[in-house]
Amino acid sequence: MTRLSRFQLLAYAAPGLPGAMLLLPLYVHLPTFYAEQVGLGLSVVGGVLLAARLWDIAIDPAIGWLSDRTRSRLGRRKPWLIGALVPILLSAWMLFMPPEGAGWQHLLLWTMLLYLGAAMLQIPYLAWGAELSSDYAERTRITGWREALIVAGTLIAVLIPALLPQHGLAALALTISVLLPPAVLLACLRLRHGDQTASATAPLDRAALRQLWRNGPFRRLLLAWLLNGTANGLPATLVLLYVSHVLHMPELAGAVLLAYFAAGIAAVPLWLWLAGRFGKHRVWCGAMLWTCGFFLLVPLLGPGDGAWFIAISVLTGLSLGADLALPPAMQADVIDLDEARHGRQRAGLFFALWGMATKAALAAAVGIAFPLLDLFGFSAQGNNSAAALFGLTALYCLAPVGFKLAAILLMLRYPLGPARQARLRLRIERRGSRRAATE
Repeated sequence: MTRLSRFQLLAYAAPGLPGAMLLLPLYVHLPTFYAEQVGLGLSVVGGVLLAARLWDIAIDPAIGWLSDRTRSRLGRRKPWLIGALVPILLSAWMLFMPPEGAGWQHLLLWTMLLYLGAAMLQIPYLAWGAELSSDYAERTRITGWREALIVAGTLIAVLIPALLPQHGLAALALTISVLLPPAVLLACLRLRHGDQTASATAPLDRAALRQLWRNGPFRRLLLAWLLNGTANGLPATLVLLYVSHVLHMPELAGAVLLAYFAAGIAAVPLWLWLAGRFGKHRVWCGAMLWTCGFFLLVPLLGPGDGAWFIAISVLTGLSLGADLALPPAMQADVIDLDEARHGRQRAGLFFALWGMATKAALAAAVGIAFPLLDLFGFSAQGNNSAAALFGLTALYCLAPVGFKLAAILLMLRYPLGPARQARLRLRIERRGSRRAATE
C-alpha cells in the first residue's frame, strides 16, 4: 500500500477549505441579509430557502449515480469538480452581491444553482477521497486532512463577516473566487484518479437502493451519523440564544465559535493517532462520550460564566475533529462491503445518501429546537421565565447527550474493523484480477 505524501494529502484537502466557506453563509448570513437588507421579509425568505433546500436534497442521489457512471481520461470524479466551478462562482457572486431590485425569484434561482454546483463539487469529492486508498488506516489520514481544512474554512467564514460587518458577504465571494479554482486544479493535477476497476453501470432503481439498505454496517453507520449530526446541530442552532439569554453575554458568541472550531482543528492529529491504535468506531464512540461528559456541566452555568463556557466549548470542540474525520473514513469501508458483495463501485451514490443524512440532521435540529422553545414559552425578545430558560438549556446541552448516547449504542457493535476490511479488499482485488484476465 502506497501512502500519500503530505503534499498529496494537502492537495486533496485543499478544495475543502473554500468549499466550507461557500456553505456556511447559506445557513447563517444569507437569510438575515435577504430578509432585512434586501427587504424580502422573513416569511418570503424562509419559504424560498425551504424550496431550495428540498431541491438540494432531491438532486444528491442523481449526482452521486451520474458521478459513478462517468468515464473520461480524467477519471470519474475530476470532471465533476472542474465542472462545478462555473455554477458555484457565478451563483456565489449573484447571491452575495445582488443587484438593485432583487426579488424572491433572484434568491430562488441563484440559491438552487449554488446548491447544484455545491453538490457537483462535494459528492464526487468525497467519493474520490474514498477511492484514493484501499487501506483502513490510510483512509483515516485522508479524511482527517480533508476535514481539518473544512473546519478551517468554516472558521474563516465565521471570521470574515465578523471583521467586515458591512462587506462580509462580498469579501466571502471574493475569497471563494480566489481560492476555489486553484485548489481544484491542484487536486486534479497532483492526484491519481482513484480506483476505477469496478463496474459502475448499475441502474439507479429500487433494487440498487435495496442493496444499499441491506448493507448492515452502512445502515448502522448512517443512522448513527444522523443521530450525532442532530446532536451537533442543536447547540449550533441555539448557541447565540444561549449566550445571550442564559449567560447574558451576547458579545461572547464570536469567541465561543472561534474556540470551538480552533480546538476541532488542533485535535484532528490526536484522533487520527488514536484511531490507528484502537479502531475508528471505538475512538468515535469515545469522542462522543467525551462530549457528553462536558455537556452535562453546562446546566451548572449561569449569568456571567463566560470563561467557564469558553472552556467547555474548547473541550467539546476537541471531539469535533473525531466527528468529522472518522465517520467518513468508516463510510469508505462500508463501500468496500457493497463492492465485495455486488461487484460495483458506487462511492458516489453512497456519499450522496450520506449528504442527504447530513442535511436531514441539520433540518431536524431546527425542526426540534424552535417548536420546543415555543412550547417552553421562550421569547427571543427577552423576559423569559425560569422554565423557558431551562428549556433552552436542556435543548442546548441535554438533548444532544441523548442523541449521542443513542449513536454510541449503535456503534458499539460495529462489525467492520481493519481485519475484515482487509479481507474485503482481497476479495475485491481477486474479482478484479479475474475480470481483467477475461477481457
